[in-house]
Amino acid sequence: MEATIEVTGLRKRFGRTTALDGMTFTARPGLVTGLVGPDGAGKSTAMRVVLGLDTADEGTALVGGRPYRSLRDPLCQVGALLDADALHPNRSGRNHLLWLARSHGLGARRVDELIERVGLGDAARRRAGGYSPGVRVRLGIAAALIGDPPVLMLDEPFDGLDPEGVDWLRGLLRSLAEEGRAVLVSTPLMSELQGVAGHLVVAWRGRVVADTGVAELVADASRGRVALRTTARPEAMTALAGAGAAVAVTGRETLTVAGLAPERVVALLDAEGVPFSEVAAHRATLEEAYMDLTRDAVGFEPVAGGEESAR
Repeated sequence: MEATIEVTGLRKRFGRTTALDGMTFTARPGLVTGLVGPDGAGKSTAMRVVLGLDTADEGTALVGGRPYRSLRDPLCQVGALLDADALHPNRSGRNHLLWLARSHGLGARRVDELIERVGLGDAARRRAGGYSPGVRVRLGIAAALIGDPPVLMLDEPFDGLDPEGVDWLRGLLRSLAEEGRAVLVSTPLMSELQGVAGHLVVAWRGRVVADTGVAELVADASRGRVALRTTARPEAMTALAGAGAAVAVTGRETLTVAGLAPERVVALLDAEGVPFSEVAAHRATLEEAYMDLTRDAVGFEPVAGGEESAR
């Protein structure tokens, strides 16, 4: 099966609430695709439609060119983590995985491979009801990988992870994409995908407002900006703003300047006698690029209580 998720023109209402409003995007093999947007943007609903858990009013959602419900051996085609708490609290993590494995004719060897890969360690033999949120995420990812699927869908997997866990998950996602899988990850925080995602789909009130490569998005957000380091921040801001620049504070001694070329910034600061130690082309973070992209979106009001309340 081709490792591709194709969502085309999805529309979905829950009562008077529009959860999906013509959403269209593709997650391709060999890439981590980030599905990013605030609560109420339609991220979880889109994933549920792909997995056949919700039915779209209009549009199609295909995995490898086929609806999920038509797939044979679905755990071997698509792995998904939608809710890390969806497990039996009195069953050990290992037995949870064994139950899933045996439902598809897989054995204990596959389970133990995954326990090692996700770093469950000794926790695998303890009752899952006592797991921390981060350990539950690890178990949920192991369950999603049980059938070695070419497509992986994770809904807000960074939730509950500590900084070490976030670094671990970023590395795992990169390795899964490098193996040729299509990896779709939803998150409300662009920063969680820094250095991981190769492609981004930005959702806003059930619509896709951007579908772009990460490199292109960051380059667009970085263009025409200058990073400045100075011990005289107020004086620098006054001089640059007086020349028509847009100046933003990014740190105790750092500013971002828009509207002036680097050489013009240097000349102005020299003329005003403002000390500085660095003037360089600014490279935007993913979070900055996201804020630039969505700043012009007008009239957005998150669904009360997030997407779940719309159901």
